[in-house]
Amino acid sequence: MFVVMEDRELTPEQKEYKESARKFAREEILPRAAEYDKTGEYPWETIKKAWKLGLMNLHIPEHCGGMNLGIVDTCIVTEELAYGCTGVQTAIEANSLGQMPIIISGNAEQQKKYLGRMTEEPLMCAYCVTEPTAGSDVAGIKTRAEKKGNTYVLNGQKMWITNGGYANWFFVLARTVADPKVPASKAFTGFIVDGDSPGVIRGRKELNMGQRASDTRGITFEDVVVPSENVLGGEGIGFKIAMGAFDKTRPSVAAGAVGLAQRALDEATKYSMERKTMGKLICEHQAVAFMLADMAIGVESARLATLRSAWEIDQGRRNTYYASIAKALAGDVANKCAADAVQIFGGNGFNSEYPVEKLMRDAKIYQIYEGTAQIQRMIISRELLAQAQKNI
Repeated sequence: MFVVMEDRELTPEQKEYKESARKFAREEILPRAAEYDKTGEYPWETIKKAWKLGLMNLHIPEHCGGMNLGIVDTCIVTEELAYGCTGVQTAIEANSLGQMPIIISGNAEQQKKYLGRMTEEPLMCAYCVTEPTAGSDVAGIKTRAEKKGNTYVLNGQKMWITNGGYANWFFVLARTVADPKVPASKAFTGFIVDGDSPGVIRGRKELNMGQRASDTRGITFEDVVVPSENVLGGEGIGFKIAMGAFDKTRPSVAAGAVGLAQRALDEATKYSMERKTMGKLICEHQAVAFMLADMAIGVESARLATLRSAWEIDQGRRNTYYASIAKALAGDVANKCAADAVQIFGGNGFNSEYPVEKLMRDAKIYQIYEGTAQIQRMIISRELLAQAQKNI
């Protein structure tokens, strides 16, 4: 497996994280990936082992018992886990997304209560924003939170919530201003909602095309009472918090896509060096060799973009532009590499007895969740043009 950074360029801690994650992916995730995909079973036992080894919840601050790792560190771990199975990796990564609003905007009490428990036992949480009619259009969210005394009452329905069936608590974005003319930047508030709160209704597990180990379902809130102390950052700034979380989590999503792309390249390379046609190995045919070369170009480019986006935020700089570039590029590369791997495998690639058809199904979601490929391009173009305007 080729890597963009030589081991000598990693810190001793990063080398340890990388080797631990790589060993775990190959020994614990990869051997079970096909069965999880077939049954749709939630990978609880694998997740518990990952938690025990310290491969989860990597962003949690030290004062909550966490490791407080940087984004580059977490991307190194994420790529290795995704190599084994992106369904398992997505379940693990969804914890980071759910936690991020509290990490960036929660007060000390909120962080200790909700992040601290994640370090004490293997628990899951969820980022609860998307709705049946509001995905990319976050401003179209209809879930309402009405203030009553020292509490808020939540009503609404969320959809496509990863870890929804197993979450101990949710980050929920809800409208607190009824006037539709009020901009999203002032109309929404972020809440921490305990999973066992009366009125929290978990829908059935969705049967998705890929990443079937991941648990995705709808969540309904019916007169759910949330105490005022569970408001994140203050009323009316929920949209900013929810979007700010993406700057820190999109690099890890991109890293997951890179892990899948690398797996596709490795599988295709190995197969091309075993399969013969017309009297020679198929890797000796220029048509196949060039496909492998293009896959390698994509993997290395996406990895570099991912690490750049992670490095920017670790330096304390806003990384919206780079995070969207990394997420868009890595998602596209993962899909192309998976499709090319199937092509190189030929008829075998279309068969579930071989690994690459799963990779192709798993890859598609990388162009959809945490902001579609089109939304990323919208963000990139806005950032680009805004900077160009400043330079005029």
